[in-house]
Amino acid sequence: METKIFITTEADINKRLDVFLVEKMPNETRNKMGILINQNLVKIDGSLPTKNGQKLKNNQKIEVIIPPPTQLDAKPENLPLDIVYQDEDLAVINKAQGMVVHAGSGNTDKTLVNALLYHIKNLSGINGVLRPGIVHRLDKNTAGLMVVAKNDFAHKKLAKQIADKTCKREYLALVEGSPKQDFGTITTHIARHKHNRKIMSVCPETEGKLAITNFCVLERFNGYTLIQFNLKTGRTHQIRVHCKDVLHCPIANDVEYGGHTPKILRKTDPKSLGQYLFAKKLEFLHPRTNKLLTFEVDIPPYFKAIINRLKN
Repeated sequence: METKIFITTEADINKRLDVFLVEKMPNETRNKMGILINQNLVKIDGSLPTKNGQKLKNNQKIEVIIPPPTQLDAKPENLPLDIVYQDEDLAVINKAQGMVVHAGSGNTDKTLVNALLYHIKNLSGINGVLRPGIVHRLDKNTAGLMVVAKNDFAHKKLAKQIADKTCKREYLALVEGSPKQDFGTITTHIARHKHNRKIMSVCPETEGKLAITNFCVLERFNGYTLIQFNLKTGRTHQIRVHCKDVLHCPIANDVEYGGHTPKILRKTDPKSLGQYLFAKKLEFLHPRTNKLLTFEVDIPPYFKAIINRLKN
């Protein structure tokens, strides 16, 4: 169990309790806070609130008990897995579009972790039994390269490179519309959307985490643009947010962030799963030898098909 304590200020007067809690804990959702309130795990000045939306006053003590996550044992599953490279310390995976990285709400099997446990016997344990070996993630419908750690030594070294921004990650995205600039650097802060906790959005500096993305236009088509992105930070949905909120060109078929499923996409890929975003290149220092490793994979067939159609 973890207990968090917050004190309200004048700025919080008449604010809903559940809204206040997600503002203080931006990685949580109002739905989860509602569950904690209903489970009598939230107190206001030592008393249980009457409802999720109870209005707050100045200088109140809010106490929240966060229960430990439910531990589920991820089980090995014989799922297709494209292993680009592996040695005794790490593996580089070309993740398929539509595959969830690890178990979570609504996803308990058929994840990348389930496949890793079947194909790779040794994985780091730093992230626990639900996320063994997982150093960084890709969204479910983002395909491409990921590095996986086989032991805790490698995990710590790789995670530090990502934190220090020395691990290079290059993406391709097909976006709607045409950005004004051919290249540039996007620097914002990102936090959970205030009204839809499932997505992220650009926010004031005081409310979120720094997010830096370099971009370069590769090719412009009629109504669409192919762009290369290089991540300097790795925030949740970073490229998708920057495309929508800064470039004002949402990624094609990214309906969560304002993208549409165009007619050309329906004809080219009628069973398309989601956003046209692909992690094409990954570069980092080997955690044990310090040798520079560079990996690059071909654009997936479903992505290539719509590019060829746009060209023609």
